[in-house]
Amino acid sequence: MNLRPDHKEDSVEVNLTPLIDVVFLLLIFFMVSTTFDRHAKLKVSLPEASTKATQQQNDSLILSIDAKGNYFLNDRQIVNQQLDTLKQAILKIMSEKNINIKNASLVLRADANTPHQSVVRAMDAASQIGLTKLSIATVESK
Repeated sequence: MNLRPDHKEDSVEVNLTPLIDVVFLLLIFFMVSTTFDRHAKLKVSLPEASTKATQQQNDSLILSIDAKGNYFLNDRQIVNQQLDTLKQAILKIMSEKNINIKNASLVLRADANTPHQSVVRAMDAASQIGLTKLSIATVESK
């Protein structure tokens, strides 16, 4: 028993493979030739130093950084400039003064010619310890 019809319908088949190839080539071309502007995503409003002085809290630590990148925590020099040493020194001073991490604040006093890496390292150490109150000391511009 033959269930297939004897005559075949004329159907036109369109081969989509070349079309897909061209679409992928165009996609790759546009991905490679496009430039991504990272600055457009981040809009930053930089802070200005005010003439009004704020009172310093009792639970604040002062981390000074000189022009060479040396650290001074409450006027005591930290010999090693590594991240772990900086974290240990901050924790040691906090335990000596019985300062709670949640109430503590860190004041960064960096020289104008301090390497940027030193300031970032200090901020990173404070973040890893769990200090959430961080301020940067400035001077009044004349």
